[in-house]
Amino acid sequence: MPHSIVTRKCLVTGATGFVGRELCPALVAAGADVVAVSRTANPSAVGQMLAVDLAEQPLPEQALEDVATVIHLAGVAHQKADASLYTRLNLDATLALARSAQAAGVRHFIFVSSVKAMGPASDDHARSEADVTPTDDAYGHSKWRAEEGLRDLAREGDMAVTILRPALVYGAQPKGNLALLDRGISMGLPRPPEAGGRSMIGLPDLAVLLVKLVFHPPQGCHTWIVCDGQRYSSRTVYDALRARRGLGLARSWLPAWMWRSAASVLGVRDKLFGSEYYDNGALVAALGWAPTVSLAEVLGERD
Repeated sequence: MPHSIVTRKCLVTGATGFVGRELCPALVAAGADVVAVSRTANPSAVGQMLAVDLAEQPLPEQALEDVATVIHLAGVAHQKADASLYTRLNLDATLALARSAQAAGVRHFIFVSSVKAMGPASDDHARSEADVTPTDDAYGHSKWRAEEGLRDLAREGDMAVTILRPALVYGAQPKGNLALLDRGISMGLPRPPEAGGRSMIGLPDLAVLLVKLVFHPPQGCHTWIVCDGQRYSSRTVYDALRARRGLGLARSWLPAWMWRSAASVLGVRDKLFGSEYYDNGALVAALGWAPTVSLAEVLGERD
């Protein structure tokens, strides 16, 4: 696949979010000129900062002036949001931004979607990009519809579109379901049995991939799964979170049915005990990118 090596002016939405806070400094360090967009003008962001709530208003046309790459991170991910918010931000705002970018002459639009756009897994094999099922929640459905809209848009013009589907993203500070499990550990949740397995991706590796896409943009429209290639069982995740606290392996454990009951109290049973495994082979083969960190390593980097 041909690539061109160029210096880029980038616009990053969701710049002060979990991924944006890691990505924007990495882009600047690599030589990119960054326009950071967030709902509030957080002073911790780098480069030019614009305060825009994309769920309520379009991006000002002048914000895209001379921009070569848009990296669209902004979205609502938590599962208790109203369905209309998923539609407004994850779907409508994504497609409106992409249309504005295409009209402004942006050459590359990168959409950070989610593996949830692929629907629930039918079994525990590693899923490829084409292994999709109907989505069963508003979040996944909004991401899938946005992907479909972007693929249609790519066919209508010459703006390259890259759709990334990250698995659960982990950083030095546990977030989301990992934070819930970490809380359970602090409350004495026993060690789970060795069962299940899921894919994840480290925040540092995701940021490196996005920087690579800016400076080595692929042509055309592509959809890729992003994960680190490892299979994390609930026990593996549990042990890594304990190690982060400076604790050794737990001596007590529960059989599967009892652990599921205990984890249900925290709301993490189905999210961390089941199987959600993905194949990153297409991305690795296409870009030559390879993940370099693991969950245990990243969690060990905390202060």
